[in-house]
Amino acid sequence: MQTFGLFINGKWQETNEMMEVVDKTNQDVYAKVSKANENDVTSAVDAAECAFRYDLTTPYERYEILMNVANLLKERKEEIAKNITHEAGKPIKQARSEVDRSVETTLLSAEEAKRLSGEGVPVEAAPGSENRMAFTIRVPVGVVAAISPFNFPLNLVMHKIGPALAAGNTVVLKPASATPTTALILAKLFEEAGLPAGVLNVVTGKGSEIGKWLTKDERIQLFTFTGSAEVGLNIKQNTGMKKLVMELGNNSPVIVDHETDIKEAAQNIAAKSYAYAGQVCISVQRVYVDEKIRDDFESELLSAIKELNVGDPFDDQTDVGPMITVEEAKRAEEWIQEAKDKGAKILVGGTRNENFLEPTVVTNVTQEMKVVCEEVFAPIMSLISYSDLDECLNEVNQSDYGLQGGIFTNNINKAMKAARKMEVGGIMINDASQYRVDLMPYGGMKDSGWGKEGPKYSIKEMTEERLVVMNLK
Repeated sequence: MQTFGLFINGKWQETNEMMEVVDKTNQDVYAKVSKANENDVTSAVDAAECAFRYDLTTPYERYEILMNVANLLKERKEEIAKNITHEAGKPIKQARSEVDRSVETTLLSAEEAKRLSGEGVPVEAAPGSENRMAFTIRVPVGVVAAISPFNFPLNLVMHKIGPALAAGNTVVLKPASATPTTALILAKLFEEAGLPAGVLNVVTGKGSEIGKWLTKDERIQLFTFTGSAEVGLNIKQNTGMKKLVMELGNNSPVIVDHETDIKEAAQNIAAKSYAYAGQVCISVQRVYVDEKIRDDFESELLSAIKELNVGDPFDDQTDVGPMITVEEAKRAEEWIQEAKDKGAKILVGGTRNENFLEPTVVTNVTQEMKVVCEEVFAPIMSLISYSDLDECLNEVNQSDYGLQGGIFTNNINKAMKAARKMEVGGIMINDASQYRVDLMPYGGMKDSGWGKEGPKYSIKEMTEERLVVMNLK
């Protein structure tokens, strides 16, 4: 059994109280991690503030450190992927993909460390300023608090700390309680890569406690958080004028027009609804199908779902593994039952065994059912017919969320209409909502949050633009 301490000011510190991390497949205790108290959190912020004040790294040094981490991730890919599968229950082939993506995120962050720049401002064009010259520079904000979720315990951590460090900030990281060990392994890689003490600090423990201690610390200048809209709102209400980057909930809509390849769309949607048991912010949740092709699409979709392998996440063939906890699987099962009680029909799935929930398709749904209007975060898809695209888009936009969506169509006019009218941060044309590469701007609108991820875009959030004006004599 692995045991991990807190990582504060370049040192590993074990505490008297430990938390158990369970293997999500068999529920056995997989690791133990130290539980931070308020003094530990304060010490972590102390270390980050001190490191920032003394400006321990140059842009090129940050580039080299991040490149070293990328190489270490490549070398230890299989070890880290297996750790992700143990603590997150993510199928091993998807865990390996996450490590690959994390390498890419780290490389992108490294390159951006060398590209921090401002722009010229033509103040001399203003009357009376003929002798002046101006430009902007980008400066780091200071101490960043990063709070990461369970579903991507490596890559979403790197999306927070990679750009933060590249920009010259220091970080206090709080990983998800269900999946903390991957982040602690990553901290060891940064230590091995030569990151100075205090630049990255990792504290583990109960989210509500550590979150409260972090939000009341005035020295933290920016919070970057991925999680529920409810927790995001709480952070916003308790951080005053601090900068925030928030990636919150979603219930991704995907439209299937009759002018498309039905089989291709069905296979794409099936894969991108149930990957990691639907526990992805941009998993397909609401599928709106043109009634002209409803029966054909349903048949192709159910065939594609039958091809998915459900079971042991350590099996290379597995597509859908367990959910993160038995409690979450029960909650999803209750939502399915609620929909059935209100008249919905289950086309496939709906059966739970501990924290394994079968890929499920629900139809005859209404806008008020939880499986439609809330973020299901489980292997559940709702299938909805439409006859008019404008009416469909209006229904899509009734959601409180707006992270990503998609439309399958070979009609460019319909694609552009959806691009203009669908209220989302990103729309995928002839692809499902779950498409993401790590260099693109990623973020939502409405209750899905604000600010963008993607190293280039995160660095803009994690720096301040400072104007410099020179009066030339």
